[in-house]
Amino acid sequence: MPMSLLPIALLLVTLLASCATVPADHADMPEKQPVFNPESRALYLYSRARLASLEGDYPTALSNLRDAIELDPSSAVLHTAVAEIKLKIGQVPEALEYLNKAIKLNPNLREPYLMGGTIMGNAGKDWEAADYLRKAIKLDPVKEDAYLQLAISLTRLLEYEEAVNTLKTLVKLNPDSVLGYYYLGRTYSQMKLYRDAVGYYKKALELRPEFSQAAIDMAATYEAQGDYPHAIEIYRSLLESDDNKVAVLQRLIQLLIQQRRFDDALEYLYRAIDMGLAGPETKRKIGLLHLELEQYDDAIGIFNEMLKDNPVNPQIRLYLGMAYEEKGELDRAYEEFTKISHGSQAYIEAIGHIAFILKEKGKSGQAIDILKDAIATNPGQIELYLNLASLYESIDKLDDGVQLLLQAEKRFSSDTRLLFRLGVLLDKQGNKNESIERMKRVIALNPKDAQALNFLGYTYAELEIHLDDALKYLKQAVDIRPNDGFILDSLGWVYYKLKKYDEALKYLEMAIALVEEDSTIAEHLGDIYLAKRDYKKALKQYKRAQELDPARKELGDKVRRLKVEQTDR
Repeated sequence: MPMSLLPIALLLVTLLASCATVPADHADMPEKQPVFNPESRALYLYSRARLASLEGDYPTALSNLRDAIELDPSSAVLHTAVAEIKLKIGQVPEALEYLNKAIKLNPNLREPYLMGGTIMGNAGKDWEAADYLRKAIKLDPVKEDAYLQLAISLTRLLEYEEAVNTLKTLVKLNPDSVLGYYYLGRTYSQMKLYRDAVGYYKKALELRPEFSQAAIDMAATYEAQGDYPHAIEIYRSLLESDDNKVAVLQRLIQLLIQQRRFDDALEYLYRAIDMGLAGPETKRKIGLLHLELEQYDDAIGIFNEMLKDNPVNPQIRLYLGMAYEEKGELDRAYEEFTKISHGSQAYIEAIGHIAFILKEKGKSGQAIDILKDAIATNPGQIELYLNLASLYESIDKLDDGVQLLLQAEKRFSSDTRLLFRLGVLLDKQGNKNESIERMKRVIALNPKDAQALNFLGYTYAELEIHLDDALKYLKQAVDIRPNDGFILDSLGWVYYKLKKYDEALKYLEMAIALVEEDSTIAEHLGDIYLAKRDYKKALKQYKRAQELDPARKELGDKVRRLKVEQTDR
């Protein structure tokens, strides 16, 4: 029968008693042989094995357990103990063999099932793990470890319903199970039921406020919902309680940058430096954020400091040149760009900046030659073609730009940037059909290209063709970029062409709130007010558009006509 687990002291007493010498006054009696009890000896060896295991002496522990099994081969406990040691020393297949033997010896012992579930789960064999763990739960429905492991395996198997039911059973049995609520949160989050997930994370944190992993996962769930302010708030609170959460700090910085909260991101980047994380990547981000915030002197200072440590770093040299360029110090910028080694990718980017500076200095011919030479040397660099096409466009050489991109299209037929740029130039050239064809190809390659969707939708609206398609494209573009004033203007303009003036007004008012200094948006808003016979507001918008772009003669004509009409009334 399986041995019982007696305390070591009691075992020693028993053994000593069984080996006691015969008292002197009975010396004349025949000597009795002590009774040997193999189960007691096996228990003693088991206890010695446990002590050896606690001390990390696994060979001795295994030796004692093997001897114990020889004495008590039917003991499931001993076989389980061997499996535990085998698992600790990485002999997983042998551990599983001993566990399965233990289960055969005693199908009602819980530990082998639990350990088997753990082994299978760690090996990625979640179906097998689930079988073991279900049996462990059946044998002891109170302990939570098997519930948790079973739920984890089921979640990985996408068996969400059983995983949730398993965890809900656990928290019903133990309403204070922090891990039960935590894993419910994780499971619901994986199911994309984010509101439920947040509720369970909150419950786990109510029970254990210092459970930082639950807070981190809850923040990630808020991110998945698009609720970035709540996620940022959680990350910040975690850092207030423990500055050393490097992963949290890095995630917070990344999220702040994504949300374009550059000032806040800079604050935490400098905190990272205070924490000793002043690596090149941290400094690079700081420099780029200063550049984005138009804090050019700060950016120049950071990049110059980095170049002291690595003077030949082409990417940092490129950033330094860009900072000088944005500051308006074109000569300094030109000097930095020309220091970049020709074999680097940064040099390809630098050539575009060099060409722009030359063009600004009235040396467009030299700029064109530099880009042509670069293309001849690096024909596989699409950026060079795009830069030269933009240069042609800026100096009104549309035909040259179109011809260049048509040639490049043969090499880069699936590059959406080139197709979009070619579509724009073809449109300016007056070749509407070819322009539309290119934009359709962009959308076919990338259905979420908001610029192409906007361009095609607006083109249809201007041509007053395919207005239903135009509306579809522009709604998609707004879904992708809901705060883009130019896309909102295009959507409003399509509604105007469809004579749905209330809808048109809604989107145009949103657009002009986002882009206040655009004459076309102001003119469109004036046209809508005019269609709604709100002449006073229409005149106000036409005047506003005229102030923004005095060179547009048609705006002056609209203002004069409306003034005359108001006088006649």
